[in-house]
Amino acid sequence: MKKKILFISDHGDPLAKLGGVQAGGQNNYVRQLALALEKQGAKVDVVTHWCEADAPRTETFGERCRVIRIAAGYKGFVSKNEMYDILPAFYAEMKKLLPLHMYDIVHTHYWLSGLLGKKIEEEYGLPFVHTSHSLGIAKQKATGIYDKIRHEAEEYILSSANSVIATTNNERNLIQEFVPSPAPISVIPIGVAPLFQTRYNRSQLRRQLGYSGPLLFFAGRLEETKGIYTLLDAFRLLFERGGAPAGTKLVLAGGQTEAIDLDKRKPLDEKLRRAIEGMEEHIEFIGPKSQEELALFFNAATATVVPSYYESFGMVAAEAQACGSPVIASRVGGLQNVVNDGETGLLVEPKNAEDLSVAMKALVTNDLLTQRLGKRATRLAKRDYQWPAISERINSVYEEVLANAAERDASFGYRLGRDAGW
Repeated sequence: MKKKILFISDHGDPLAKLGGVQAGGQNNYVRQLALALEKQGAKVDVVTHWCEADAPRTETFGERCRVIRIAAGYKGFVSKNEMYDILPAFYAEMKKLLPLHMYDIVHTHYWLSGLLGKKIEEEYGLPFVHTSHSLGIAKQKATGIYDKIRHEAEEYILSSANSVIATTNNERNLIQEFVPSPAPISVIPIGVAPLFQTRYNRSQLRRQLGYSGPLLFFAGRLEETKGIYTLLDAFRLLFERGGAPAGTKLVLAGGQTEAIDLDKRKPLDEKLRRAIEGMEEHIEFIGPKSQEELALFFNAATATVVPSYYESFGMVAAEAQACGSPVIASRVGGLQNVVNDGETGLLVEPKNAEDLSVAMKALVTNDLLTQRLGKRATRLAKRDYQWPAISERINSVYEEVLANAAERDASFGYRLGRDAGW
């Protein structure tokens, strides 16, 4: 069956440049899954907020995939916290723009989108599959921050969706612990794009990029929950204790372009500037990068560092390993499933600069260890994180959901059609 699929990714535009505000793993997942499903004959429309005012309303990627941007009263960046308040306007505009009854199935990404998927199910009878990408309960455990609205909404979505896709066993276990009667859950990992693969001599590529010594690489948003200050503290400890060979560099990709002095490769944010004081010659901030550019740095890196406080999966870790880079990651969430400690990388305690510094030293001073971990990381990625196989498994979930919905519709004799109330 060739399906017409609606993705709702409220704050995750699949064509946004990665590493900016609210532009990371979810955006990439949505894009790559849509393209992989297209190769199986599907047509995929992705509805997202119009976060870049100068972007077009509709944009095509691949051959049968589209992004449709919804203003919901405001073109431009809207934070996740503000997004909840504009959901009614988002839904109303989406109904005007799209013939929602023409889709076969809805796949929602993140809890805010899940609320929209539930409304569509109520009004149009369309089944919906949900992927959380991150969970409020995980964030609460990592940071102590409790969000009552999100907590209650996630429990509602995860129990009322037709099916839930968790990206790791850890996420599935957390959902089962958190939700008294969850929907059926399938554990299907995130894939990596084909361009993330080993294809260069690492030391030679480092020299071509202008680095003479070991290279530690970070890719992600420059936010505290991504462990950015733990990383900078750990890198300082590495130097203060004499553990850094000559020429060792820390390169950070991500952050808003306007927040980085790209000529000097230094942050403009005052807190970040204080965090690197005295270490400026060893640390570079290079701003957001394309996937092609990230693949180059993953191929060049001695190690990629993912010091997040929490991660539902850890896309950066998977992509880096596919490029043969060992990964040093926090022992949290899905990172524990992606990085095999001592096999494809090293796991460290979150928020622990001391532990992270020791792991950094182990890799920048031991070429044999780095090479061994990198080779095993590549093998793992080739086995587990290929989009064609992953999209087939997700398509099977869709097929099961649609079969169950058809059986339900046959028994009732009609599709639901009541007003959702927005």
